[in-house]
Amino acid sequence: MATTRQAHEHPTADPIQGLLDTISQCTACDHLPLGPRPLLQASSSARILIAGQAPGRRTHAQGIPFDDLSGDRLREWLGVDRQTFYDSQVFAIVPMAFCYPGAGSSGDLPPPPRCARLWRQKVLERIPGIELTVLVGLHAQKWHLGKENGKSLSATVSDWKTFWPRVMPLPHPSPRNMGWLKKHPWVEIEMLPALQRRVRRLTG
Repeated sequence: MATTRQAHEHPTADPIQGLLDTISQCTACDHLPLGPRPLLQASSSARILIAGQAPGRRTHAQGIPFDDLSGDRLREWLGVDRQTFYDSQVFAIVPMAFCYPGAGSSGDLPPPPRCARLWRQKVLERIPGIELTVLVGLHAQKWHLGKENGKSLSATVSDWKTFWPRVMPLPHPSPRNMGWLKKHPWVEIEMLPALQRRVRRLTG
């Protein structure tokens, strides 16, 4: 897959690769507690965009986006296996920040906005064929939806049909959010089956 972690190991003619190579060397946030290690996955042929928050401590260590319990749940929500999820020609994984931001009092810190200002639009412009954007969490929803974003994550997610079928706003699949999901059973009853059907059409 065309990722920053493999940019130099597997050269490719994909026009996005030069940008990924540059991002892999980014040290703009060298103050981060574990240092910079940009993690994203992209190819110019990807059809589904996963817009998340920022890598967690485990994914930083592994060097693979969403290689944790949250990723397991996200793949379950999408209805795909690891091989499909990590196929950059199908899925682009472009979080709001590419490096682990550090821990706060109630979980990981928010993604630093500097990363999105430096790189985000440049990456998205090189993935022209995106047919479905999955917005994982509040920060991605604010950036992508702008004025159409709801007053809260719950409001945005409950209004998902407004953005469908091009965009699906989701809560973060972290185990910390299991209480929220229990209070909103319609996510698993109505939203996720629609999402899985759409993903099957785009990956089949």
